[in-house]
Amino acid sequence: MGKTWAAVATPALAAIPAVMTGLVGVLDLLGAPTGATGLSRQAAFAVDAGTIVTAVAAGGFAFRPIRQDLAALLPIDPNSPVHALALVLATIFFGTQVTFIAFTDVLAANNAQPALTLVDLFLNEVPFLILALAGVGVGLAYFKRRTVPEAMTRLGLVRPAWWHLALALAAAGALFALGQESDVLNHAWSPDLARRVDATTQHIFGQLGTQYGIAAVALLPGICEEVLFRGALQPRIGLIATALLFTSIHTQYGASVDTVAVFAIALGLGLIRKYTNTTTSCMCHVSYNLLVGIGLTGVLLDGALVIEVALVAITGYVIWANRRRAATAGGSP
Repeated sequence: MGKTWAAVATPALAAIPAVMTGLVGVLDLLGAPTGATGLSRQAAFAVDAGTIVTAVAAGGFAFRPIRQDLAALLPIDPNSPVHALALVLATIFFGTQVTFIAFTDVLAANNAQPALTLVDLFLNEVPFLILALAGVGVGLAYFKRRTVPEAMTRLGLVRPAWWHLALALAAAGALFALGQESDVLNHAWSPDLARRVDATTQHIFGQLGTQYGIAAVALLPGICEEVLFRGALQPRIGLIATALLFTSIHTQYGASVDTVAVFAIALGLGLIRKYTNTTTSCMCHVSYNLLVGIGLTGVLLDGALVIEVALVAITGYVIWANRRRAATAGGSP
């Protein structure tokens, strides 16, 4: 009975969001007021076409043979309704985000929205955490269920070793330096775009410059986004796809060098998750956001560089020592 139900539920769950997304694109193309407003005819057509193409691509995962082929490359269960739905939703989200970035002025759209408040930030980020928990079976009565401890293990939320903190802080410093350099390049190569990106970022986060706002910007995205992207999704869809999906939610940077830096940062966080755990990637993400929120200049920068070198040295030594110990144990009779 369970297998029969799953065989019916899986394509249905996968098809519904894909059909709805495609229907929005078709109706808007035909003139119904369902899509973005204020676009030129060419931009509106491109957005509608991109939405329809995205829906078709996402709908492909409703078919079990396609999921079976993908299962040869990724650790997914082609018979799982949850995995099928996750593939469809991830494709829809990524495709629509890329479409809007490519064919609309996302910086102007972001500037037209009200500045973020603490409540807005909470409402934006907590759904990521809920999706992650639901996706691994917490609170689901009809899909694969896990206890809370089992879900935490599946998500990679484990008690870290002491050197994981050193690794997280060292990586956060390195990623912060990467972000700073990308900002310099952005201003050098496309100063007008860089100024617009700065203005958009200031507009979005301008009301969160207090100590409570900085703490919230560090903690909420650092925990909620990591649990979903690195904890729930990466073990199923892989490092690159997760990094691309993560990058696509950061529309405040538009098509700039900063977006490339976000992708590189996402890869860094993904590698931390791959070789350690999600707890460590959370600590790194939180630390990175905190560094961005506080900013470092002058004497503080010099002190941060000294601390960064020390952290890198400590982390490098521990990794080398652990590998040497493992090699010695493996060679023992």
